[in-house]
Amino acid sequence: MPPSLRSVGITAHGIARLVGRTGAWTVLRKVVPWNGVLCLNYHRIGDGSRSVFDRGVWSADGDVFDGHVRCLKSHFDVVTPPDLPDILRRGKGRYVLLTFDDGYLDNYRVAFPILKTHGVLATFFVATGFLDDPHLAWWDEIAWMVRTSRKHRIEANPWLSTQVVFDEPDREVAIRVLLSAYKLMPTNSNEAYLEFLAEATGSGRYTCPDVGGTWVTWALLREMRAAGMVVGGHTVNHPILARLSPERQWEEISGCGQRLAEELGEPMRYFAYPVGSRQTFDGHTRACLKRAGVQYGFSYYGGMRRFDDWDDCDVRRIPVDSGVDLDGLRAILALPRLYGRAR
Repeated sequence: MPPSLRSVGITAHGIARLVGRTGAWTVLRKVVPWNGVLCLNYHRIGDGSRSVFDRGVWSADGDVFDGHVRCLKSHFDVVTPPDLPDILRRGKGRYVLLTFDDGYLDNYRVAFPILKTHGVLATFFVATGFLDDPHLAWWDEIAWMVRTSRKHRIEANPWLSTQVVFDEPDREVAIRVLLSAYKLMPTNSNEAYLEFLAEATGSGRYTCPDVGGTWVTWALLREMRAAGMVVGGHTVNHPILARLSPERQWEEISGCGQRLAEELGEPMRYFAYPVGSRQTFDGHTRACLKRAGVQYGFSYYGGMRRFDDWDDCDVRRIPVDSGVDLDGLRAILALPRLYGRAR
């Protein structure tokens, strides 16, 4: 197993500069070949640099994403999950999938037109609860609480073992700490934790009723589907599945599949695990996917899937964040196995 970037003391930015700007990526693609399926995962497309919500889910602005799509189309076979059975039977070649999580409206407004312009298809995994009852996601609400707070820190408490200082001007480190704490706690504690943060920050809960500009609608999703885009499931409410009972996991997965079938007229064949690290799905999750008729489950902890190491329920994806410019993308494409996470 190749080492991760962190384990060898190399930053992703350093690799990107070396590989992308020197042209070394063209050479590396030939001398360090890989065979298999490389999945890139995006969330939001646009400029989130001034957003009061979670800026970590903004993957690229429109121009950068356009450059990504141009590069991928020029050098790789860009495929979608329905192509995987034939690809796996052939067992050779290098293929790239483009995927998006959650169901943000900018996927339709910004990413969709770019994809259509270049004739490239992508897969969109949606949490159906955001479409049926538009509301602010927990990660965006936590970021909003911190950014709008008049306080400068949260003292150590039963939820957080150490003081969390709000780093200025963007308070980004504090937001990451609070989001990580949410992801690690039992699901039945999540709501109490949000109530605590609402009081500790002095911001209260986010109550603005107008979040209609945040999420895609079913009508827009049908338009994307008619244009050839693939739609998959991402649960109903975006919980961390492995922290739920088997019964609750089934409700989240089957409920998502039911709504997709009702609105799009086809069964849910593809599914992405919320958060997506190794600890966020388990044997019960896999069993639920099989029971629901899901063909492929997609994770989110980096790396790629070789043909000789394939797992239908764990198709690994590499996160694309706002630091991945064209050089960064070329580095990922040249050395995808370095872009894995230990956890």
